[in-house]
Amino acid sequence: MNFIEDLGIVGYLQIAKVYKDKPEEIVFDDHNIIVSGMSVGLSHLFSGSGSNNIIDYQFDKFQLGLSGNDSAGSGTYELSGPLSSIEEYGGAANFAIISAIQIKDGSFTTSQQIFGRIPFKNVTKINDASVRYTILVDEDTANYTNYAARHSTDQVLTEIGLFMKNPRGEAGDASILVAYRKFTQILKTSDFALVFRWTINF
Repeated sequence: MNFIEDLGIVGYLQIAKVYKDKPEEIVFDDHNIIVSGMSVGLSHLFSGSGSNNIIDYQFDKFQLGLSGNDSAGSGTYELSGPLSSIEEYGGAANFAIISAIQIKDGSFTTSQQIFGRIPFKNVTKINDASVRYTILVDEDTANYTNYAARHSTDQVLTEIGLFMKNPRGEAGDASILVAYRKFTQILKTSDFALVFRWTINF
């Protein structure tokens, strides 16, 4: 993490419940963890050893998860319990749900992983050094009923990860985790949407 520390990259995550008939409720507001995947991706960029397309270094994917890692640190390279199917996110999700390779611990996974895609319109430049990624999980998405119908336990959201698109420039996206945060348990229902406002300061 020395490379990232030298660059001074930090992040901050705010999560809000948004209801149709009352003001939004902030349920989480704290710093996140910038993980070593950020160093890997930016090293490829600065050394010219990865993709030649600057778009491949954008943060364009995310994962939601169920476990949450209390001991997460800079070496974290995956969520503890990521949602693993389109059905668990919900067929009516308001964002694209895609399958792609994930780089883990310096290697490729043996199977595809499921990601939500962050629309470009939801990426906002705050100032010369800060970018905000707004992830909207609407009323019909990632609800516990989507999960409970197929599992013996309820789906309680507790973690989220932000991913760089394709730093190695593979033929198909091979994404890497760059930021992570465990948050307060949220039992997602159709009564509210969730808005994740994730700001990265470069």
